[in-house]
Amino acid sequence: MRASLHRAMLTYRGGLVLHTASSGRVDGLDTLYLRLEQDGLVAAGEVRINIAYLNGLAAEAVLAEALDVLGGLDFARDAASLLAEPPAAARASAPVRTLIDCALHDMCARQAGVPLAVRLGAPDGAPITHATNQTLFVSSDETFLARAAAYVARGFTELKVRIGAGDIADDLRRVALLRERFGTGVTLAADANGAWELPAALAHLDALARYDLAYVEQPVAPGDWKALDELAARSPIPVMLDESVTGLDEVRRIADAGNGLMAHLKLVKLGGLTPALEAARLLSRAGVPFMIGQMNEGGLATSAALHLACATRPRFAELYGADGLENDPAGDPATCLAYGDGHVSAPPTPGLGLRFDASRTHLIREFS
Repeated sequence: MRASLHRAMLTYRGGLVLHTASSGRVDGLDTLYLRLEQDGLVAAGEVRINIAYLNGLAAEAVLAEALDVLGGLDFARDAASLLAEPPAAARASAPVRTLIDCALHDMCARQAGVPLAVRLGAPDGAPITHATNQTLFVSSDETFLARAAAYVARGFTELKVRIGAGDIADDLRRVALLRERFGTGVTLAADANGAWELPAALAHLDALARYDLAYVEQPVAPGDWKALDELAARSPIPVMLDESVTGLDEVRRIADAGNGLMAHLKLVKLGGLTPALEAARLLSRAGVPFMIGQMNEGGLATSAALHLACATRPRFAELYGADGLENDPAGDPATCLAYGDGHVSAPPTPGLGLRFDASRTHLIREFS
């Protein structure tokens, strides 16, 4: 195989700015791409790298690591054998493993002539589509309601509100605005991104309970499992863990506890499709509801999560990341992801189904 590493800064149309309790303001998505080519087939993987607020890794450190790890891979081997045993990548960080794992999965599925979802266990011939929520970031009330109305007008009736960045009174007001505007016609959830200590979290969850939320995500910071267990026992709203789920050890703990805590699985946290598929199967066997989700990411990363969702059928899905990007290298109108009627869909063609346009990126290095 021939391989090359690329970089791009993705931005959204309409002035959308990402702003959460953990990230602060984020104006664009700093993204790496691994392009593979063999026998006329082109595959690609993607990972966003300006997510130090999630994993503590600086973007330039992830880039340097990616260059080092890719330089140690033997691209004379076929994609399937590299996917089964990529020795140079085994000890890499989760973002670098995700980049390599997704590109190799895309190539293997293209070589087999099937959509990636089929290779992951979905029925052959099933459409590559899944319901998804949309997220409302911290903004003025006017912008907040306008974006919510636009999503609902497009058929999206699952909305998640970012909370915890300011006073709880502001969070309660914005959630109340949605209930007043849309009634029970929308499903609401909230994400605090670990902003609260346990006593405050319990008080805030009691106040939020009147708005009939499907779940609140990560009310307290990760790491204190005793506090999370107490939260699960006392919260009037189901609790979804996100930042707490950084690997299979945490997934096994949630599965074994059986205390009502749910898990948000993201490829970039777990290290790619291979461990994320194992995590989904562990939770399914334990009867634990889970979400397949992502960061705000481009089309290739979103499509990878979508194919995983089609194969594992989670109770919840968060696949909005590529909606509205204006310069996505996988945003060719003929092959890109389609958003509407509350769903995201990919072409039912081999691999991830999307075409990667390297000309819309900056070439970092080629590998042979």
